Amino acid sequence: MTAKPIPVPNADTKPFWDACNEERLIVQSCRSCGHVQFYPRVLCVKCEGRDLDWADAEPVGEVHSFTIVHRAPTPAFKETAPYVLALIDLNGGFRMMMNIVDCKPEEVAIDMPVRIIFEERGGQRLPQATPV
Repeated sequence: MTAKPIPVPNADTKPFWDACNEERLIVQSCRSCGHVQFYPRVLCVKCEGRDLDWADAEPVGEVHSFTIVHRAPTPAFKETAPYVLALIDLNGGFRMMMNIVDCKPEEVAIDMPVRIIFEERGGQRLPQATPV
């Protein structure tokens, strides 16, 4: 079996991935305007400020949208197909894309409450959603 890909942190994303390895969800926030953003960037997408900070995020939210993947894009994902890829609206006011695990794909629904768990993958933990 081919291994699933592992994220490669860079200077902007390293704090996020380090927190995931501690099973913590963090998000960037702008000290200038208060905007909360994901994915990590070098500047605020709202005011273009560079005074960004990291804060713990509540690891719960709900399904905004999803798709059920029946045909794996690579051999690494073939064993887990069908699986759910979803946009999750987190309670902190930001959206993330991740898999929904620990339930049958046909049980997933828009607005379904979820919590974030962390999947171990080759030395890096990745956020995944599971039904509440």
